Amino acid sequence: MKRYKLTSLILLVVGLISGCKKDFLEEKRDFTGYNEEVFADPVLAQAYVDYVYGLFLPNGGNSQSLMWNLATGGSTFSQTTEELAGENDFNKPWARVSYLQSHALPYFGRRINSSINNTTWTRLRQINIFIDEIDNHGLDASVTGPLKGQLYFWRAFQYFDMVRLYGGVPIVLHVQNASPDNNEANSVPRSKTSECIEQIIADLDMAMSLLPGSWDGSNWGRITSGAAAALKGRVLLTWASPLFNRNDDVTRWERAYQANQEAKTLLESNGFGLYKKGDLTNGEAWASMWFEEVNNPEAVLVYGFNDRTTDQLKKNNFWEKAVRPKEVNGDGSISPTRQMVEAFPMKDGKMPEQSAYTYDEKKFYKNRDPRFYKTFIYNGAPWPYNDNPNYIQWSYRWFNNNDIAEGVPDLTTETRGANNSGIYLCKASNLSAALGVSGRFEENGTDVMEMRFAEVVLNLAESAIGAGHLAEGLEGIKTIRERAGVENLDGNYGVTATGRDELFAAVLNERKIEFAYEGKRFWDLRRWMLFDQNSPTVSRLGLQEQALNGTRRTGYYFLVKNQDGSYYVGEQDPMIAGDSNAPVIDRNPENYPAGIDNYEEYLDYLYDNYFEITVKDDLDRTNATPTWQFTWYDEYYFFGLNEDILSGSPYLEQTQGWDGINGMGTFDPLQ
Repeated sequence: MKRYKLTSLILLVVGLISGCKKDFLEEKRDFTGYNEEVFADPVLAQAYVDYVYGLFLPNGGNSQSLMWNLATGGSTFSQTTEELAGENDFNKPWARVSYLQSHALPYFGRRINSSINNTTWTRLRQINIFIDEIDNHGLDASVTGPLKGQLYFWRAFQYFDMVRLYGGVPIVLHVQNASPDNNEANSVPRSKTSECIEQIIADLDMAMSLLPGSWDGSNWGRITSGAAAALKGRVLLTWASPLFNRNDDVTRWERAYQANQEAKTLLESNGFGLYKKGDLTNGEAWASMWFEEVNNPEAVLVYGFNDRTTDQLKKNNFWEKAVRPKEVNGDGSISPTRQMVEAFPMKDGKMPEQSAYTYDEKKFYKNRDPRFYKTFIYNGAPWPYNDNPNYIQWSYRWFNNNDIAEGVPDLTTETRGANNSGIYLCKASNLSAALGVSGRFEENGTDVMEMRFAEVVLNLAESAIGAGHLAEGLEGIKTIRERAGVENLDGNYGVTATGRDELFAAVLNERKIEFAYEGKRFWDLRRWMLFDQNSPTVSRLGLQEQALNGTRRTGYYFLVKNQDGSYYVGEQDPMIAGDSNAPVIDRNPENYPAGIDNYEEYLDYLYDNYFEITVKDDLDRTNATPTWQFTWYDEYYFFGLNEDILSGSPYLEQTQGWDGINGMGTFDPLQ
């Protein structure tokens, strides 16, 4: 049975405490005031901090594109990458600028508002209330210090989330009167981006000084000094990246390098590190890290979930439900693209044209990076779960008499509904997951790691490359590949890059694979300005073929052929399981053909003789003239403030490149 994790208990703790102290939740309803008793009682003060944790859970409004957000439909940022297809506000081919204002990202939120809805500024206000008050009511510093440290972290986390989207924002570090007619509170302008970065770093330094390096079992999952150091490394890496660092100031890279080195050292001294329980040669350890609960060394910043069913206690993660196919009562709602499948290297770490292994398009799944098999499920791949340990995912299609002329194979093995791309996502899918009470994998408690130790390693590697420590940067990439189970045939785990820009490209591609579908790719593409083929950084790193602008994301059709090579046409499944009278072939025969000894060899036989793989090109919208294509506008590198925000806060400057109330924006996010 899974433990109650810290973030799973927040609502319960607050509820229990409010039963004894009714004013606690009254304080939450009265946005303009607070109950001083909260800051004089260590239990209530702890409950307040836990309440703030709850505000930052993935469904609490923060902009992280996490697995949780994907599982619940919040995939906009991932759709603005090669990970997922689909049209959204940030990839539409519209008239430039004239429509941009109506699609400015609303995440910034109203600065002063009487509402207590969970938004950027209400979260910051709750944090500032606590930091302002906690030392004024007699609690010992040994109690208040770690509590403050956690909220300094969350304040930095929130400000960084805004800064990487908008550039500079108003810095408000103390509680303000929330009255709409409070002119002083309503006139705080946007600070320079550089000033915001320094404030974020100051908060994280404070958090590091106040927090322990680790917590005991009952408190595992709380923010540690190492987590604060790791976030500092992420912030400074972003500040050193081309989005903010247009002149490639090496001193910024060196600062990021020092911060990430400190983070890695601090975390390792407190028991954190790459998860390595299990076989390292086949990706077993890499795949197992998601299911370690307390004291998982990989989990630097973790959101906890549980498998409870009671409304008062449950905090379920719907990831398993989202990724599992409809055929077994999942949602089948996440459809990886062909572009992501093809991005994974071969098992020796090299791309097909460089690999020692021969790449066969007919059997694209052969001899791939071990992470490939722990990330994707393809037609014919085993995907066991608790209720059916022998389940195999079949996703092949065939034609009926009416659709063969149109070339669209409408009939499929997925009788309850196919996913969009023909490929399923199995990353962080538990092979022992149960259908549960709901019968739909809903009672799932897999934790979400917002920051893994692997990110700290690759943050350090990238910043080392930027600062000129090329050998150390290469070692970081090799460390990640070693844990993943990539073969080391050349002494470098397949990494052929040597120069600074080549190594930058290598580390970005490693992040693309290691963190696929973890909500990191969008931020990497933005901070390196990699969306358009004409971007200076794209040509500098030699990544023109990966640039998304003007492309379409696609999927797969696995079409069944007859023995003579023609397409099978008919109403009946041509490869019926366990039926020797199947129209084409039995997909699960009692005896394999001569020379075939196991299922893996038999699947290869099927792909060689009975499957044809073609491109499925309807993941992105098809009802458009001309054909819909992914379109990127450079204005989205720094989002504008929504018109609703500007009308209520005329003191705020609009971002350059965006329409403002009085003309084009004037705020320069690069200062």
